Amino acid sequence: MPINIDIIILSYAKTDELKQTTLNCIESLLISEPTEKIIFETLVIESNKDLQPYQYPGTKTIYPDAPFGYNRYMNIGINATNNPYVCLCNNDLIFHFNWASELIAAFNKYPVLESANPYCATIDYDEKIKKGGNVIRRDKNLKVNGILMGWCIFVKRSIFNKIGLLDEQFTFWYADNDYDMTLRKHGIKHALVKSSLVSHLSCQSHDMLLDKKEELTVGQWPIFQKKWQKKSILKKMAKLLRPR
Repeated sequence: MPINIDIIILSYAKTDELKQTTLNCIESLLISEPTEKIIFETLVIESNKDLQPYQYPGTKTIYPDAPFGYNRYMNIGINATNNPYVCLCNNDLIFHFNWASELIAAFNKYPVLESANPYCATIDYDEKIKKGGNVIRRDKNLKVNGILMGWCIFVKRSIFNKIGLLDEQFTFWYADNDYDMTLRKHGIKHALVKSSLVSHLSCQSHDMLLDKKEELTVGQWPIFQKKWQKKSILKKMAKLLRPR
């Protein structure tokens, strides 16, 4: 029997170009796996309410009344879906053949894994990643760049029974760093799977920010700092993440 996977994609198609970005993402997703093997149940959360009632092909598209927040919208998607695997995605992605199969294979090989990232060929990963094996599990070394990145996170749904929903204080930047810290707090294993290929068209999702860019980017640092200030690991993370 095929495996059903929930795909949650956040989109803000305020221009035809950005709408096409989302369409390209969905098109690549739908042809990336044979349907006898994997079935994607795709939910697009669209911020441009002027598009209603438009439905992206092959998806269910919703238009939340709540104001945009990256984690808020992801939580809407998590609550609206129910398959054992769920993938949290930006809209500026191109999925390559067998990307999801490779992630599931890694989860089956390493049952301790509950969260993972695919690999993007255009990212300048740390040498430890480039020279390492297929499944690079995160350790205490925060300087290894790229093991956990927020643009595409694939998880076992059961993870949310342990960590709860995503913290809606984080509306854009630092959402993935907060997720990282939360996994560490609960002792949950995350990995980068190099055979799972997804291209991230870097920073196109920043076009969602409009006039709230500072609030949604560097303005998120004090929230992150306050939440995790009692954790000694934050001292190391602060050097890496503090806005310039």
